[in-house]
Amino acid sequence: MRLVSWALLLLVSCTTYSSTALGKPENDIKTSVFLSPKFELGPGSVANKVYFDVDIPRGHIAIKSFNAEVVDEKGKSVPLQETYLHHWIVVKYHQPKNVSHNNNQTHIVELRNSGLCQENVLGQYFGIGSETRGTATDIPDPFGIEIGNPSEIPYGYEEKWYINVHAIDTRGVEDRMGCTECRCDLYNVTTDQNGKPLSPSYKGGLDCCPDNSHCRLEKGFKGPKRSLYLRYTVKWINWDNHVVPLKIYILDVTDILNVSKGVSQNHTCKIEYQVEACSKGYNSSSACIDVKKTSLPMQTGGYVIYGFGHVHLGGTAATLYGQDGGVICSSIPKYGNGNEAGNEKGYVVGMSTCYPKPGSIKIKDGETLTLEIRYNNSQMHSGVMGLFYILVAEKLPHHHNL
Repeated sequence: MRLVSWALLLLVSCTTYSSTALGKPENDIKTSVFLSPKFELGPGSVANKVYFDVDIPRGHIAIKSFNAEVVDEKGKSVPLQETYLHHWIVVKYHQPKNVSHNNNQTHIVELRNSGLCQENVLGQYFGIGSETRGTATDIPDPFGIEIGNPSEIPYGYEEKWYINVHAIDTRGVEDRMGCTECRCDLYNVTTDQNGKPLSPSYKGGLDCCPDNSHCRLEKGFKGPKRSLYLRYTVKWINWDNHVVPLKIYILDVTDILNVSKGVSQNHTCKIEYQVEACSKGYNSSSACIDVKKTSLPMQTGGYVIYGFGHVHLGGTAATLYGQDGGVICSSIPKYGNGNEAGNEKGYVVGMSTCYPKPGSIKIKDGETLTLEIRYNNSQMHSGVMGLFYILVAEKLPHHHNL
């Protein structure tokens, strides 16, 4: 069993409310709460774990919400100033039925979202970072993210999921912000995970805080190891013809489009980038704003149903624009002002979300969008991200055999 005893009852699905929108038959939303396998962290240490074949509600269903947080062995929420949740992601894959070991990656086929990035970059269905507790993820009726469709699972295979959780224990560290931004000097890292020397201009990022690395502690600090879990909450309904499927797009401000001869398009998504400090002549942090933009051609469009941005410490806004310059969605980070989990002072504890009236915002086929990310750069920030997550319906309910 992956779950410790205090959480056994959380595996039992419970009805939270009924949805009878548009006169469709009642289809109760069910909720289940799961725990990842245990990971251990001591002061300054890093866990960047991948867990295959994790628990997810089974069957042909529509996901209505997916969220997560780090908890301790007693099920208590762990605040970010103790364990910083850099990111968590959930990825779908197909695996042959005769493979019995959970972590055996033989012959698995990852199934990406509909986003523009390619290969193994930003292909997850769900997942964000430190803002997870304060970001709404509920999907309005009659929409949902379809999973478990038997017609889409090849013969002899089954649909499974893996979770990647990246957490940093910042108890007793010398520079808490520097540790969360994965500054290479604080981790004493000079090569990437393939052993290749890092560029002198690379001050920090994912290459410098891999699994089992350590961030520099204050001299003499000692603290106990902790057993932690990613607790994730899933809401879903049984799939039926009244549910309108949504496509997932994760857009990256570092995306560079390379058009080769013919019609082939290659998207290079670097995921993270560095924000340089503004000129010393500025004496007001409000005047120091770094703006990064990229153009994103959407081959297939649809109606935007939901959206939010993802930024790190120092981020001030993430905005997605249509080709006509109109705002599709603007997502603003919320910073905490306390000590308790969900309101940690100085941390991004939530992102505002967009729920446009269905049909009010449409992305046209072939439309070029612009993603703009803003950071306060009164000081340098390393390893930052500028992502945008949108859910798009190809058709509205009245076009969906209702």
